[in-house]
Amino acid sequence: MMNPYTGQSSNLLKLIILALMGSISMVLMLLNFPLPILPQYLKVDFSEIPALIAAILFTPLAGVIVEGLKNTLYLIYTGAADPVGVVANFAAGVLFVVPAAMIYHKFKSTKSLVSGMVASSIIMAAGMSVLNYFLILPAYSWFMGWETMSANVKWITILAGILPFNAIKGIIIGALFVPLFIKLKPWIEQKSVRSSKAA
Repeated sequence: MMNPYTGQSSNLLKLIILALMGSISMVLMLLNFPLPILPQYLKVDFSEIPALIAAILFTPLAGVIVEGLKNTLYLIYTGAADPVGVVANFAAGVLFVVPAAMIYHKFKSTKSLVSGMVASSIIMAAGMSVLNYFLILPAYSWFMGWETMSANVKWITILAGILPFNAIKGIIIGALFVPLFIKLKPWIEQKSVRSSKAA
């Protein structure tokens, strides 16, 4: 019979880890930088890494929660200066973190994580292109008081900036996360075993 206090302490630990990952993720979101070959308003940050750790340590939903915490904290910190950008960042984070975590949890190997990173980069790049065309770019136009973008302008913006940016961002994060995961793998497996026993 499971000790109820063990389950409660395990859940509390999960909440603490998720809150910590969300806070770290928000700080990393502030440390952004543009890519020299792309428009300056598109900036890379490494805030998906804590969300990936949470999604792999627990479940894909944990990664979504970290993404939500990160963007909520960022919105509060910046005084809601760019709500459209925050929503876009959350969408991109979910599109990247969830597929990678789902593929990893199915096979639980470094090879599956690499496959997940590749799949996530493609999904994020394609998904954000579609979302920008139909929702995000029109929302930016409305929020900034600009004229409505024509279909041609939207396509040029997506093909010349948003699509390659998200593809490159996915590659950069994957290239950083896979070596980090290899070093953290024994710790992640240990924590995962403990979590499953306490559940």
